[in-house]
Amino acid sequence: MLDGLGREINYLRISVTDRCNLRCRYCMPEEGVELKEHGEILRLEEIRRVVEIGAQVGIRKVRLTGGEPLIRRDLARLVGWISSIPQVDDVALTTNGVLFAGMAAELKAAGLHRVNVSLDTLDANKYRYITRNGELNQVLQALEQALELGFHPVKLNTVIIRGFNDDEIMELCRLAYTRPVHIRFIEFMPVGELQYWSSDKIISCEEIRQNIEKHYRLTPGRVSRGNGPAKYYHMEGGQGSIGFISPMSNHFCNECNRLRLTADGKIRGCLYDEREIDVKKVLREGGSDEEIRKLFIRAINMKPDRHQMNKNNWGRENRKMYQIGG
Repeated sequence: MLDGLGREINYLRISVTDRCNLRCRYCMPEEGVELKEHGEILRLEEIRRVVEIGAQVGIRKVRLTGGEPLIRRDLARLVGWISSIPQVDDVALTTNGVLFAGMAAELKAAGLHRVNVSLDTLDANKYRYITRNGELNQVLQALEQALELGFHPVKLNTVIIRGFNDDEIMELCRLAYTRPVHIRFIEFMPVGELQYWSSDKIISCEEIRQNIEKHYRLTPGRVSRGNGPAKYYHMEGGQGSIGFISPMSNHFCNECNRLRLTADGKIRGCLYDEREIDVKKVLREGGSDEEIRKLFIRAINMKPDRHQMNKNNWGRENRKMYQIGG
């Protein structure tokens, strides 16, 4: 279905939980995290119904996020349900990777097509620091398992933060050069713990690309089954690719094709737009499929033309990314 600006909205990102087994400094506080009660979170059967109805209005691609989606019980069952919906041709997962190696085979068998792993550093000590005691080896094992099982493409999401991991950009590129993985460098955004975020820590994707081109020859390309805003480049002689996601320096709103479903049952047209439509209320009051279909249409029609993240006061009152879905 097209929105008012002619964008085809065919992609639904679903947060299956607001909980996480890490406490990344730019995302969540170490303690005192405001979590929803379990009864406030959509049941798996409710998520299934929402996707089935969304498919009737044009949803073709689904991504499961969180929080950390792999801590949601019976996630493979949900993957199986969604992958069996005839109109849905792509089911993907974004994960921190901590639990993935032990669940990958089951998820693959259930119908998961591809996986994105969040990884901001290849240094074990820095990884423990940024995640507050996460273990890098678990994530590297997840990466190997994803490649071994044939998930394609396998992507790494890397937030570049000046003074923290900008000295690792070439090492990360080397990983994409020697292995068939696709690394996406993401500009640092104010979507979590604002006391950690600072505009001084942003490195634009253009600056990152120019630095990489001093070491690798890049040619514009694409990655199969890509739904998102990344601009990809192939590295001459390399197995993988690198991509750039630039929400701060060069927004991609004119190409946005997505809706978001929060863990507590709200549909959002934009990560950076506070307006939400409560689908859970309609579900639990016995609403019909047609009523829910109309909620999707409302959400599509109220998508903003662009995000407002660069406004000085953005993020002070807005929900955090882990509360919305990464």
